[in-house]
Amino acid sequence: MLDLAIVLAFIAYAVAFGLRARKKASRGLEEYFLAGRSVKGWQAGTSMAATQFAADTPLLVAGLVATGGVFLVWRLWVYGLAFLLMAYVFSRLWRRAGVLTDAELTEIRYSGRGVLALRVLKAVYYGTVINCVVLAMVLVAAVRIAEVFLLWHLWLPPGAFDPLLRLVTTAGISLDSGATALDPAVATTNNLVSILAIVLFTTVYSLTGGLRGVIATDIGQFVLAMVGTAAYAFFVVREVGGLGELGSRVVDLYGSETAERLLSFGPPGGELLGGFLVILSLQWLFQMNSDGTGYLAQRSMACRTHGDARVAGVVFAWLQIFARSLLWLLIAVGLLALYPFSPADAAGTGFAAEREILFVTGIDELLPIGIRGLMLTGLLAALASTIDTHLNWGASYWTRDLYERFMCGYWLERTPRRRELLIVARISNLVILVIALLVMMQLGAIQTAWFISLLFGAGMGSVLVLRWLWERINLYSEIAAIAVSLVAAPILLFATEEEWVRLGAMALISTTAAVLAALWGPPTQDDVLVRFYRRVRPVGFWSRSAGNAGIESSLPLRGLLRDLTSTGLAGASLFLLLTGVGRLLIPAPGDHPFAPWLMVVVGLALVPTWWHRTLPGRRGSTSR
Repeated sequence: MLDLAIVLAFIAYAVAFGLRARKKASRGLEEYFLAGRSVKGWQAGTSMAATQFAADTPLLVAGLVATGGVFLVWRLWVYGLAFLLMAYVFSRLWRRAGVLTDAELTEIRYSGRGVLALRVLKAVYYGTVINCVVLAMVLVAAVRIAEVFLLWHLWLPPGAFDPLLRLVTTAGISLDSGATALDPAVATTNNLVSILAIVLFTTVYSLTGGLRGVIATDIGQFVLAMVGTAAYAFFVVREVGGLGELGSRVVDLYGSETAERLLSFGPPGGELLGGFLVILSLQWLFQMNSDGTGYLAQRSMACRTHGDARVAGVVFAWLQIFARSLLWLLIAVGLLALYPFSPADAAGTGFAAEREILFVTGIDELLPIGIRGLMLTGLLAALASTIDTHLNWGASYWTRDLYERFMCGYWLERTPRRRELLIVARISNLVILVIALLVMMQLGAIQTAWFISLLFGAGMGSVLVLRWLWERINLYSEIAAIAVSLVAAPILLFATEEEWVRLGAMALISTTAAVLAALWGPPTQDDVLVRFYRRVRPVGFWSRSAGNAGIESSLPLRGLLRDLTSTGLAGASLFLLLTGVGRLLIPAPGDHPFAPWLMVVVGLALVPTWWHRTLPGRRGSTSR
C-alpha cells in the first residue's frame, strides 16, 4: 500500500499543476506551446533533462553495459558535445528567431517557391514520423516496467478485466515482453490497461496546462526520478558488498580480461577501435537534433531571455551527462554482478532486450517496500515527462505549421480563431498518441530501434547546423539532405551490417548533397538573408549579409570562434569529471587512482574558464 500511495501522490501532484496552468495556457498558442516565453534558464534545462531521462534510457544503459561494457555508453555521453554546442551557439539564435516551431524557421531563413512545402514536409517528418517513433520507444520501456508491477488481472474485478482479455485474444494483440511468467494474453491485457492509464494521466495535464504545465511537472518529476535512482543505486551497491566490491565481483564472475572490457571507460586493452571511434566522432553532430531542433529548441524559445536559453543548455548537459549517468552506471555494473550471464547468453539474439528488462527486475527483487514505490514512481515520472513533451512538441507542428499556416493560411485563405487553434492543439495530442501506440506494437529491443533511428537522422545533422553558420545554405540544401536520408538509409541498412560504415556513408553523402545544392542551386535572396541576419544575428560565415546589414563583416566569424571555445572548455571539463569520478567509483582491473584524480582536478580547474561565459549578465556572456 505504501508503494501505491507514493504513485497516487505523484499523480495528484502532476494533475494539479496541469489544471493550475490551464487558464494561462488557453490565452493563445505562444502561451500553450512556449509558456509565454517566460521560463527561467534552470527550469528549461531541468525540463530538458527530465524529458531525456525517459523510462527507456536507463534500460538502454543497462543493455549497452552488458553487451559492450562501459565504453559503449560513450554513444550516449558524446551527445554532451551537441548539448553544449546548442547552449553556446544555437540557443540564443532560436530565442531571437521568435518562431513557435523549428519548421516555421524555414520561411524566415529561405526564399523560393518550395519554402512552404519544405515547412510542411519538416512538420510531418519531425512532428509525426520521428516524434512517434521516439514515443513508441518510450512506451516499449513502459510496457516492460508495467508488466512487472501493475497486475491488473489481480486488482480489477472479472467483469471489467475479462472482456478486455477476450478483446486482446480475438484481435491477436501482443504486448508481452516476457518479463514475467504470466500467460501472454493476460500480460498483454495488463500492459494495455497500464499504457492506457499512464497516457490518460499524462494527457490530462499536458492537454490542459500546455508547456507551462509540462515544465512545472517536469521539474518535480526529475527530482523524484533522481531520488529514486539514487536509492536504487544505493541498494544495488549494498547488495554487491559496497563500492569497493563492484570491480572485484565482476572480475570474480567474468575473469580479468572480460572484466576489463566491461568496466573500461576507454577503449578496452588500449585498442583504437577505429569503427567505433568513427561512430563517436560523427554521431553527436550527424543527428536529427544537432542544432537543438525539436523539444530542445522549443525549451530555448520558451526562455525569457537569450542568457536564460544558454543557461538551460548548460544545466541540461551537466544533469544529463554527469549527474544522472553516474547513478545509472552504478546500477548497470551492479546488475552485472548480481545477475551474471554466460558467453552463450551474450551470443543470443535477445540478449540486449533481456539485459534491459533486468533493470526493472532489479527494482522488484532488490528494493524494499517504499523505496520500490519511490523508484517505480520515478520511472513513471520519467516516462510521463517524456510523453508530455513529445505530445506538446508534436502538437505544435500540427497546429502551427499544418493547420494554421498550411490548411487555413494557404489552402483556405482565412485566419483561424484563437479558440479554434487551441482545440486543434489538444486534439493533435490525442492523434499523435494513437499513432505512437500503433508504432510501439512493432518494436522489439529499444537498442535496435535506437540504432535504426540514428541512421535515419544522420542525413539531416550537417545541414541543420550549416543553415545557422553559413549564409550560402539554401532551401534546396535541406531538400537534398532529406531526400538523401530517405533514399540512402534503406540501401545502407541492406548493404552492410557495419554501423560505422552506414553512419559515415550517410554523413558524407548527405553533407556533399547539401553543399552542392548550396553552391549550384538558386541562392537565397539577399533581402531575406539581411532580414534574417538582423533578426537572429547568427555567427560563422555571414560576412556578406553582415556587411549588407551595415554591421562589421568579421563579427560573425569572431563570434563563432568565441562560442566554440566556450563549448570546447565546457566539454573538456564535463568529460574529464565524468570519466575521473566514474573511474574512482567503478575502477577497472589494474586501474591506478592517480589518473582519475588528475582528471577530476583538471576538470574542476577548467570550470572558471567557461562559467563566466555562461551566466546571464556576466562579462563574456552577453548576447550579441
